[in-house]
Amino acid sequence: MKNMACILAFLLVYPFLLFAAPADDNAAALERLDEVIKKKETYQKRKEKDIDVLKRQLSRSVAPADKYRLYGALYDAYLHYQADSALHYVNKRQTVFPLLDTPELANEITINRATVFGVMGMYIEAMKELDGIRTEKLDRNTLMYYYQTYRACYGWLADYTTNREEKEKYREKTDAYRDSIISVMLSEKNRTIVMAEKCIVAGKADTALVILNAALKDATDERQKVYIHYTLSEAYAAKEDTQKEIYYLILTAIADLESSVREYASLQKLAHLMYELGDVDRAYKYLSCSMEDAVACNARLRFIEVTEFFPIIDKAYKLKEEKERAVSQAMLISVSMLSFFLLIAVFYLYRWMKKLSAMRRDLSLANKQMQAVNKELEQMGKIKEVYIARYLDRCVNYLDKLETYRRSLAKLAMASRIEDLFKAIKSEQFIRDERNEFYNEFDKSFLKLFPNFITAFNELLVEEGRIYPKSDELLTTELRIFALIRLGVVDSNKIAHFLGYSLATIYNYRSRMRNKAAGDKDRFEQDVMNL
Repeated sequence: MKNMACILAFLLVYPFLLFAAPADDNAAALERLDEVIKKKETYQKRKEKDIDVLKRQLSRSVAPADKYRLYGALYDAYLHYQADSALHYVNKRQTVFPLLDTPELANEITINRATVFGVMGMYIEAMKELDGIRTEKLDRNTLMYYYQTYRACYGWLADYTTNREEKEKYREKTDAYRDSIISVMLSEKNRTIVMAEKCIVAGKADTALVILNAALKDATDERQKVYIHYTLSEAYAAKEDTQKEIYYLILTAIADLESSVREYASLQKLAHLMYELGDVDRAYKYLSCSMEDAVACNARLRFIEVTEFFPIIDKAYKLKEEKERAVSQAMLISVSMLSFFLLIAVFYLYRWMKKLSAMRRDLSLANKQMQAVNKELEQMGKIKEVYIARYLDRCVNYLDKLETYRRSLAKLAMASRIEDLFKAIKSEQFIRDERNEFYNEFDKSFLKLFPNFITAFNELLVEEGRIYPKSDELLTTELRIFALIRLGVVDSNKIAHFLGYSLATIYNYRSRMRNKAAGDKDRFEQDVMNL
């Protein structure tokens, strides 16, 4: 009645409990499981250390009762970790049993041995051990242990057998011993869990879920939680809720691996589900881990279960690897071809870059030349501007002076001073004065435009050939000739006409100055033009 009240109470909250493990948690849980598998050796080393502690205690023990207890502890430690060692310590228990005054322990040793045989897949040997026990002489705890071992053996046989009739017979036996366990079980919580398992077998998965979630809420023992998680996965499997089945199998597998249990069904079941969902990598990894642990534990049934399915996953994994290898090869070929074309492109790009660099250099040179031309043009413009202004001013002055000169001559004529008139007409003083003033104006204008001309010109000459104007003059005749050359007047005829000298005189001046050049004499006048 108490169990029924519990079931009815939790049926009210079942819709909320049903979604206790959302599918969204699976990805994070799988990642955690992957990390646990990577650290499996660490957990096994921790297990070995715990076992070594028991062995050291055993080596120091003398009393048969202490030895018997420690042999039992080592049997428990090795049972789902290394079955051969567990059987070894059962036999060790048998050796100290005669030294104890507790004949009822003989049945415990027999059940221990049957349990180990069951883990090792020796079901006939296990049944023979259990068949020799008289149940009426067993206390309640030993009787429950006896029923649990029988239930486990028949459950394994049901899983192992392929014949349908035999499988059904073993399932009925398993269910019968499950009822026997419920009848003698002392713990209300454990009885509730076994009842949930019975509900799953009977097709009442919803009821089982209510019972299991209630038990999980109150569970404090970690191994009990593991058993509840595994039973929850079976309940969700019965309901065909794959995501939640996966979730609870993950939790079970994590707990098994962290506690270094090697005889388990959770991880290989999870491998099947991962394969069905298309995650071949995880399926292969989980099944490989299961096979490794089954071999290490000598758990024959688990090994057979793995080997039955392993070729399928192995083939799928290898096929996936071949496809990935083919894709990798195709990508490698593509990358190689792209690299080849890239090298060609880089080569042509390099050539174009060189051409572009040359074009940039030419352009830079052209820009510099253009800047020089612009500067020269700017200077020429400035020269023209200065000389045009001075030319116009000079023309106006000439007109004024000619008008003054004409009036003076007119006055002489009107005064009948014919002799003075002829003297004035024959005199060259007026022209000489005007020419000197003209050259003076030219010198001023030129030095205003090129204030450093004299210094720069002398730097082109050897030390002894340098020319410096006198204190009362601005430019000498030589300097004036080359000032005209600097302004672009290179024709000797024009220079001679401008300065009022003969052509031979101008040639002599130019030749004499070239001979005094400090550098290349043939480039002397060009260097002057560049000042």
